Amino acid sequence: MPEGTTAPFVMHGAREAIADGLGHIEQQVTSIEHAVADNPGLAFDLAKTLVESVCKTALTARSVAFGKNDDLPKLFKAVSQNLPFLPPTASQDSGTRESLKQTLNGLATAMQGICELRNQCGFASHGSGTPRSPMESAQALLAAQAADTIVGFLYRIHRQDRTPKAGRAPEIQYERNPEFNSSTDENHEVIRIYELEFQPSQVLFQMDPQAYRVYLSEFEAEDGAIPPDGGIENVR
Repeated sequence: MPEGTTAPFVMHGAREAIADGLGHIEQQVTSIEHAVADNPGLAFDLAKTLVESVCKTALTARSVAFGKNDDLPKLFKAVSQNLPFLPPTASQDSGTRESLKQTLNGLATAMQGICELRNQCGFASHGSGTPRSPMESAQALLAAQAADTIVGFLYRIHRQDRTPKAGRAPEIQYERNPEFNSSTDENHEVIRIYELEFQPSQVLFQMDPQAYRVYLSEFEAEDGAIPPDGGIENVR
């Protein structure tokens, strides 16, 4: 261990995520903790890979499509657009939203910095025809701490949003409302982004569940065919 280091580095945020069910990142986390002192250049590569893993986990759990070759900034942007960073009581406050936007921009900038450090100094990144500038533990610790903060925050928000809470309103089940979904898709154009296509009903359900609930209720009232449970699953 380098002179002056009094204690080993521990990724507390990432280890909290591991304890909460994200077991497949444990090897990556352990490797980063060791690399900070023993192989600083490798810590940049591992930090990038760790954040990518958590972003993909959150997107997959939410059925949000992403490309297999998407880079870290693109994955992070997709996550920031699909995780409810604000609690419902604050989501309509414009000042709070602006503050959150600034925070997310800061996190995105940190991610971009990690990518650039990885490309320039990463132990196992792109090949180079000239020797790379050596990185020391202090710089590796910056990348590792940034990754730890982001991983802990993203996964905490992801899990918090998907954990049933006492007194929470019943959850709407998309697949249990085929007539409303079909009507929505028939009356609105398919959303195309590059080569990807998204059905309007799925976009509405994923991006604004509350609006989906409102329009579903109006549709059922007009149609007169309200299912026994309203397409809603009780959360105990």
